[in-house]
Amino acid sequence: MRARRLRAVLRGWGGVGAMAVVCALVAVFALLLPVVGSHSGQSGGTGGRGTARISQARADAECTDPEKQTLSPSGADGPTIEAIRNRTGEKRKLIVGVDQNSYRWGYRDPNSGGTAELEGFDIDLVHRIAQDILGDPDAVQFKAIPTDQRIPAIQAGRVDMVVRTMTISCDRLEKVAFSAPYFRTGQQVLAPKSSPITGYDGSLADKKICTAAGSTAYAQLKADKDRGKLPASTDIGTTVPNQLDCLVRLQLGEVDAVVTDGALAASQAAQDPTVQLKGDAFTTDYYGVAMKKDADDLVRRVNRILVDYRKDTAKGWQYSYRKWLSATLGDDPVKSEPPAPEYLRKG
Repeated sequence: MRARRLRAVLRGWGGVGAMAVVCALVAVFALLLPVVGSHSGQSGGTGGRGTARISQARADAECTDPEKQTLSPSGADGPTIEAIRNRTGEKRKLIVGVDQNSYRWGYRDPNSGGTAELEGFDIDLVHRIAQDILGDPDAVQFKAIPTDQRIPAIQAGRVDMVVRTMTISCDRLEKVAFSAPYFRTGQQVLAPKSSPITGYDGSLADKKICTAAGSTAYAQLKADKDRGKLPASTDIGTTVPNQLDCLVRLQLGEVDAVVTDGALAASQAAQDPTVQLKGDAFTTDYYGVAMKKDADDLVRRVNRILVDYRKDTAKGWQYSYRKWLSATLGDDPVKSEPPAPEYLRKG
C-alpha cells in the first residue's frame, strides 16, 4: 500500500521534482544556511508538554485577542535598532529566523538555477524590513529554524526576529513580542484525495495525524482532544521538527493526515497533486513577526513598516501575494488579508 502511494506521489510531483530529488535538495540546502538545532520533535515524544499545557491554560484565562497585543507604530530609533545598525563589516545585517522548506513562503526553488536563493512571501517581508532599518534589502543573514526552535532562538538572541509563518498566540506572548498581524489563515486538514477523511470531524477517528512540534496545530489538537471535540481514538502523537516532514510522512503512508495552517497546507497540496485540503478551516489565526519581549523599539518599527507595506500596492503586500500565493490560495486575497491593526499593548 505504502509503495503504491509513494510511486503515485513521485509520478505526480512533475515540475516540482521527484520526492527523492527534493528531499536530497533539502538536505543539501540545509548545509548552505545556518540552522538553529532542534532537540525535540521526535515522533510520539512528549517532552515538556505538561508545562506547555499549564502555560497555555493560564494564558487562555488571561489573554483575549492576542493579535491586538502589540505596540503602536513608530519610526523612532531605540537601543535594539541601534545595536543592529552598529554591527560592522559583513556582520552589519539583520539576523532573521526563517523557513527554507515552505513552498512559496520561505523556500529554495531547485529550478531557479544558480545559488537557489531563498524566496517567498515571508522572504519578501524580510527584505522590506531590512531596507527600512539598514537601507539595503539584501542586508540580511538568514537562519533556518525548525518550528519548535523559533522562540528559543529569539530568547537566546541568536536572531533579531523570526518571520516564519508564526501564529500569534496567547501562550507565545508570554515568551516573545509580536508585531501586528500580517496574514490571516486557519488550521485545516490535509489528506490523500482517496482518503475517507472529510475534514476536522468524526472521520478522524482511528486516524494518525502529524503536526509540527511546537506548533499551534498541535496545541489545538491536544486541547480539542481533552475537551472531547476530537475523537478519543485519534492519534496525535506524531510530531516532527519541520512542517514539510509531515508531508513526507503522509506520502510514505506513515500517517493518515496532516493538520497545519491552511496557507501552508495549500502550498503542500500544490507540491503533491495526490493530496488535498479536507473541509474548511476550523480556526482563525494570524501570522506576526516575532521579536524579543523587551525589543520595544523594534516592535514599533516593524509595525510602522507593516502599515506602509500594506499601503504599497506596487511592491507591497498585494504584490507579494499575487506573486507567491495567488496560485495556491486564489486570486482574491480578501480572506488572507489581516484585519485593521489594533495596538492594545501599552509597554
